[in-house]
Amino acid sequence: MTATIDPPAPHRVAVLALEPVVGFDMTIPSMVLGAAIGADGAARYQVDICGLTPSGIRSTAGYTIVADHGQELLATADTVIVPGTRAPGPRVDGIASRDLAAALATIRPQTRIMSICTGAFVLGAAGLLDGRRATTHWAFADTFRALYPAVHLDENLLFVEDGNICTAAGLAAGIDVCLHIIRSDHGSEIANRAARYCVVPPWREGGQSQFIERQVPEPGSDGTAPTRAWALRHLDRELDLNTLAAHARMSVRTFTRRFKAETGLAPGSWLLRQRLRHARRLLETTDLPVDAVARASGMGTAASLRHHMRAELGVAPLAYRKTFRTG
Repeated sequence: MTATIDPPAPHRVAVLALEPVVGFDMTIPSMVLGAAIGADGAARYQVDICGLTPSGIRSTAGYTIVADHGQELLATADTVIVPGTRAPGPRVDGIASRDLAAALATIRPQTRIMSICTGAFVLGAAGLLDGRRATTHWAFADTFRALYPAVHLDENLLFVEDGNICTAAGLAAGIDVCLHIIRSDHGSEIANRAARYCVVPPWREGGQSQFIERQVPEPGSDGTAPTRAWALRHLDRELDLNTLAAHARMSVRTFTRRFKAETGLAPGSWLLRQRLRHARRLLETTDLPVDAVARASGMGTAASLRHHMRAELGVAPLAYRKTFRTG
């Protein structure tokens, strides 16, 4: 008689919803981790949502949920996930309320702790990220740094894993980090199967820097603005510092000083950003080969464009076109 082998007990995940919770973030773990099914047909994760109190939890999407569990779930969870929130204590004041701090203190030392988007503010307020690398939504990076200077923040990454703590960037990056967790816990086969079920890519190349819109100063009539506007019309040319200063009718020293005062960047850094911005637009809207895009944007060669796109955006030109092509 052949003995039957019981499937492994599912990994227990507690999603701590703090009002007003970002509804999209809150549902990601249940959807993605819940799709992690082994070859034996057994679920690898049991995902439950909990709150600090048994009352309803308001979301930022115009609805209120009643969680099935209270904060007692945190003490027995194998993984605790904090989705995005607009709770004023962590988001505005840089502090965790007494109730929140007490609830987080019940998490066992070996428990994996994760955040999605602005959930990182909660971990920061609890002191859990001090001295660690972390990320959050790029739009709130400056606020995060001001509130939690002891954290080594890198807003250019989709997620950061430091020891038993993992932080994910904005919104859909929560999908990426959940797939990463499945892959780390159970291998690529189960992670890929979960991704297929959720109709998402099993892995995204690059970081969230590729999604950040970088603003170009409006051309004006004073300072270096007219030269910046002229440079934007001639990005296919070789524009060195002497050329730019001559167009502005300034000495190189004066031009450099004024340029940085007006844009916050050195002329070379600003110009590189505009060349990359133009290259991205061409990749999104034209069928030009990569070498032609490189020439038109003033990057010189396809190799140079690839180098700078990988350094700045974490993605190669053809991969960028495939992801962002508008049709």
